Amino acid sequence: MDEMTTSSAALDDDETRGTAGGTPEPADGIRESAEPGADAPSGRDRTIRGAALVATLIALPVTLLVALLAFSKLSPDTPAAAPSPSATSVRAQSTAPVEMAAPALADRPATVCRALVSQLPQTIRDLAQRPVTAGPEQNAAYGDPALTVACGGPAPTVPATDEVWRVNSVCWHPVEQADATVLTAVDRETPVTLRIPHSYEQPLQWAAPISNTIVATVPSGGAAPAGCRG
Repeated sequence: MDEMTTSSAALDDDETRGTAGGTPEPADGIRESAEPGADAPSGRDRTIRGAALVATLIALPVTLLVALLAFSKLSPDTPAAAPSPSATSVRAQSTAPVEMAAPALADRPATVCRALVSQLPQTIRDLAQRPVTAGPEQNAAYGDPALTVACGGPAPTVPATDEVWRVNSVCWHPVEQADATVLTAVDRETPVTLRIPHSYEQPLQWAAPISNTIVATVPSGGAAPAGCRG
């Protein structure tokens, strides 16, 4: 009887110690943490996250560098911009007056020629306009050697077998000289003669801007050759 009393007292004593802190002692003696996640290796997680961040910071510039190198190899070289016609520089040339004849004109041709010369462009391609020695109201010159425009004078006789060329609605009759091609507009009320030195290739291309001014200022007329009709 005394032994049972002693055992009961010991048991009560153990339970009292187990509950003294308000938390019962488990039977197996292993107490679970009251804080969730207390067993998680937080220090290890921080280390892993730190390493991942460092790896990302290192990989990002490397990736960008590789992408830039690949783009530079795949991209074609940028071609040099071709100058636009309006930006073409005027070639170096003499500014001395160009010697030209100025035959007397009747009133009507003189009026037509003044209209033509007043509307001529300041440049033809890369040739700047130059002064002339006579008849600025009927003559014009460009470049060096000089490309000249002469308005008025007698209409040329064009053989039926000669070729003629239409450039921008103007009919030109070509005559080859030793140092130049001479084109005469033969389908106009007043003849216009364009002299193009051989140093300027493809003379009909030089006639194009003059043709535009002729259409705007010199009426059609005269005995145009058969090749000009159509």
